[in-house]
This record gives sequence, structure tokens and C-alpha cells, in this order.
Amino acid sequence: MKKEIPNIITLLNFLCGVLSIVALLLWEKPVLSSCFIICGAVFDFFDGMTARALKVSGAIGKELDSLADVVSFGVAPSLIAVSLLLENKDNYTFLQFGNSILCYLPLFMAVMSCYRLAKFNVDERQTLSFIGLPTPANALIWLTIPIINYFQTNDIFLWGINSKSLHSLFFNLMNSPYFIVPLSIVLGILLVGEIPLFALKFKNLSWHDNKVKYIFLSLSLLLIILFNFYAFPFIILIYILLSILNNLFLNKK
Repeated sequence: MKKEIPNIITLLNFLCGVLSIVALLLWEKPVLSSCFIICGAVFDFFDGMTARALKVSGAIGKELDSLADVVSFGVAPSLIAVSLLLENKDNYTFLQFGNSILCYLPLFMAVMSCYRLAKFNVDERQTLSFIGLPTPANALIWLTIPIINYFQTNDIFLWGINSKSLHSLFFNLMNSPYFIVPLSIVLGILLVGEIPLFALKFKNLSWHDNKVKYIFLSLSLLLIILFNFYAFPFIILIYILLSILNNLFLNKK
């Protein structure tokens, strides 16, 4: 039973992914859908930690983890993006092309997430860093949009810069098909791209060995303080840019 505890936690991640899809498609509650993805991410964090603590890591757990992640961080966030486009298709002529084929382009992320996770299982390079965008990072962008929409439509202010014009700008940008469609394609490519991205794993706490991670965490905290939930899509952008700059620096070195 001891060796099955991490697998049970992983299955809870999978269940959260399924419930996220149910909440979005059947219950029509996109915010709840986002919350289930967040819960899945929590279980995804603790299953590996639990396996290491109990010293029961195994091949089945690794495969099971990827299967759960496909649903929670691949299919579920992709469907959130699709639902955002379907809600706006009557307002944009180009979304009505081919009976709304363009509305389903974000499913490209689900396909690439599946390929990425299969690739991750056999890629021995991804121990201390990632090759390509991690699926939870991609999911973080999409799960925040329904939450932002809820706060904006209900005129709820949390913290940070209290500017209605700025919040409205973010709201309009993140719900625009001109933002969602290209972003979903770019992120789908980044999921499987051969781009080294740093992982937030600390062997020690020294500045010299972790300066990129400390800079990223500091900028992320500053953005969250200033813009609350609106910050998360830009945090992922900073993560990608810092990784690219770090790679260029290491290559020169």
C-alpha cells in the first residue's frame, strides 16, 4: 500500500483534470474549471515529493504522472481557450470561417502537450532543466483568463494598481481572438520546441548558482503585487525570455 500512495495522489490530479472539463462543458462554470486545474497542479507537486519521501519512485508512477498531466494541463486548458473563442465567434467574422474551424485551433496545444509528455518520459536531458515549455506553465496562462473575466465582470478588485482602464485593457486583450489564436499556436510549438528552459530546482541557495531563478522569482512577485491575476500570462513570457537570455549567456561563456 505504501508504494501506491504517490499513485493515488497522481490519480487525484487526473480526477481534477476530468472535473475541470466537466465543470467547463457540462456545468458551464469556467472559474470552477480553472480551480480544478489549480488543484490538479497541487496534487502534481505533491505526488513526486511523496514518492521521494517514501522512496517508492517507479516507472508506473512516471507514466501515470504524464497521463494525468495530459488531461489536467493539456486538454483542460486547451478547452478553456476553445470556449473563449466560441463565446466571441459571433463578434468576429473570421471566426465563422468553415463553421468555426478557427475556434478549435487551441486544441493544437492539447496535441502538443501529449507529444511533449511522451517525449519527456524518454528524454534523459530533462533532469535539472526543461526542453520546451512545461505543460503546467502553459496551463497557468489559460486558467487565469476565466478568473480575470469573473473579477472584471463583477467589478471585483483584489490588490495592486487600481486602474479600471488598465484592467479593461488586459481584459480585452486576453479575450481577443487576435490574442488567443496566435498565442495558442505559439505555445503549442514551444511545448515541443528544442528550447532549454530553467527549472525552479535549487541544489543550494547561492546567488551565483541560482541568479536567473532569483531574478525570475523577484520579477514574478513584483508583477503579482502590481497586477494580481493579470500578471500570470506575463510571468510565463518572462520565464521564456529569461531562459533564452540565460542560454545565450551560457553559450557565449
